[in-house]
Amino acid sequence: MNDILNKLAKSKFRSSFHLKEKDIEYIKEKGLDKIKEHAEIFVKTRLAPKNIINDGKQTPYRNHPVFIAQHATATCCRGCLFKWHHISKNKELSKEEQAYIVNLIMTWLKKELS
Repeated sequence: MNDILNKLAKSKFRSSFHLKEKDIEYIKEKGLDKIKEHAEIFVKTRLAPKNIINDGKQTPYRNHPVFIAQHATATCCRGCLFKWHHISKNKELSKEEQAYIVNLIMTWLKKELS
């Protein structure tokens, strides 16, 4: 997990994402367990299906800490998942792949909070 985060940190674009104060407050208010639930839902509904009509545009750049984390970790669309994580585009994501993505998002969020 740290290997990919270190690679992402070297990307000018990926390393430009950081939580804002309102995102940090939201996480504190909801708690990390609830944020993880949100991440699981977003990944399952926005990334896991085989065919995504708006792929490449399904993840907003703001309004939820998970969205920020997805851009920072290149888990925002199937194109980025393929480029950075070598997860094929033309298939439904397995439970293991979904768990990997959620764990990566949560690891990034925890680093941002520390």
